[in-house]
Amino acid sequence: MARSDEFEVKREATMDASRAAVYAHLVDFHRWRDWSPWEVLDPNLSRTYSGPDAGVGATYQWAGNRKAGAGRMEITRAEEPSQVQIALQFLKPFKSSNTITFDLVERDGRTHVTWRMVGPKTLMTKVMGLFTSMDKVVGKDFETGLDRLRDVASKSS
Repeated sequence: MARSDEFEVKREATMDASRAAVYAHLVDFHRWRDWSPWEVLDPNLSRTYSGPDAGVGATYQWAGNRKAGAGRMEITRAEEPSQVQIALQFLKPFKSSNTITFDLVERDGRTHVTWRMVGPKTLMTKVMGLFTSMDKVVGKDFETGLDRLRDVASKSS
């Protein structure tokens, strides 16, 4: 649960795939192109990968059009096959630093995925909150991403 000075966006889905299959798509940023809802926002998106190919220390930077924005992600924790935690920094359209956590729980041979993002309530998010919420801004993207992750993970399971 987020503190009062933080926002939280959370979505969950259950997938007909092993935890190992789902985890493999989360811990390797190269594989995000297969399922991330933001990868399709800009066909000319610039991507830079550094650090290890997967796991702790792997980084992904992007820069794109107005919709895609620009930012950087780094895997800060990877507990195979149950959790991946990512430090997310948006640079454009506005600056913010958030934490993303994917928790994977096996349930009756299926994988239950919880995708959670927590970040500080900055001046920008407070102003935005007068008109909408972070949940409304990115919640639908999380749902789309989980649907796409379900499809690719079930094919590789």
